Amino acid sequence: MTSHTQYDLQSLRLFIVVSELGSLTKAAERVNMTLSAVSKRMAELERSVDCGLLVRLPRGIELTSAGKSLLAHARHVVDRVNRMANEMSDYAIGVRGHVRMWANTSAVVQFLPHDLQVFLSGNPSVKISLEERLSDDIVAAISNSDTDIGIFADNVAAPGIDKAPYRQDKLVLLVPDGHPLAALTRVAFADTLDYEFVGLNEGSSLLARLLAAAFSERRTLKFRIQVSSFDGICRMIEHDLGIGVLPEAAVRAEILAAGLRPVPLTDAWAQRTLWIGTRSRDALSPEAARLFDFMSSGKLA
Repeated sequence: MTSHTQYDLQSLRLFIVVSELGSLTKAAERVNMTLSAVSKRMAELERSVDCGLLVRLPRGIELTSAGKSLLAHARHVVDRVNRMANEMSDYAIGVRGHVRMWANTSAVVQFLPHDLQVFLSGNPSVKISLEERLSDDIVAAISNSDTDIGIFADNVAAPGIDKAPYRQDKLVLLVPDGHPLAALTRVAFADTLDYEFVGLNEGSSLLARLLAAAFSERRTLKFRIQVSSFDGICRMIEHDLGIGVLPEAAVRAEILAAGLRPVPLTDAWAQRTLWIGTRSRDALSPEAARLFDFMSSGKLA
C-alpha cells in the first residue's frame, strides 16, 4: 500500500525562506509571522515527510541531507506554481499564448531585442518569457522541456533536438587604441596569444571556443580577469587590463568612443552560427511554433 504525503505550498515557501536565511527568527521577521508559528510550521513539515529537515543550532539552523533535497524540490515546485499563476493571469487579461525562451548572451545582446520586437508587433497577444543562460544549460533545458525554445552556440552538441540556423555573427578582437595590435586591419588569433586576455567566466561557449583555438595552436590562453558579461569585458579593456574577443555587434558606438578598437579575426572559427532549437517542432503550441518558424526563416536581418 502506497501512502501519498500532502504538502502545503505555504509551508514549502516558508521552508525556502528559512533555508535561505539560515534562521527561524530571521524567517519569521521576513514573512511577518511569530517565531512560534514558523517553528510549528517547520515541525509539521518534518512530521509530514517523517524525517528531520533542520538541525537547530544556538545561532540559526542547518539543513540535513533530507532538508537539502527537499529545498531543491521545493524551489522547483514553487517556481512551477508561480509560472502557472503568471500564465493564468496572462490569459485572464487577453494573452493567448505564453512562450518560454532561453538564449545565450550573444543572442540577447546582438539580435533578440530587434527580432522579438518585430515578432511581437505582429503577434501582440503572445507573451515571451526570456531568460539569458549559458548554451550548455539551454540545450539541457530544451531536452528536459524546461523551456520551449532555445538559442545557443554552434559549438555545443545538441543531440535529439529539432534545430535550425538563427543568425550568423562574427567575432572580433577588442583592444585599447594604444595597444600594439590596434594598428592592424585584421589579425590571426595565434598572433594575440602573447598578450593577457579579459574573458567570460567558465561555462560560456565563447570561452570554450577560445580555449580550443589556443589549444590547437599548442598555446595557453593567459587570462588576467574573467567577468560575466560583454560589458564587463569592455570596461576592463577600457582600463588597459587586457584584450578580449567578443561579437562584433556587441561593440557599440559608446565603446568605440571610450577609446577601444575592434580588429577583425582572420580565423574561420570567428564566423559563428547561432542555432534555434526545440525538443519537437511539431509538439510546440501554435504560438511557440510561430515564433520558432519566424526565428528560423532565414529572413531576419
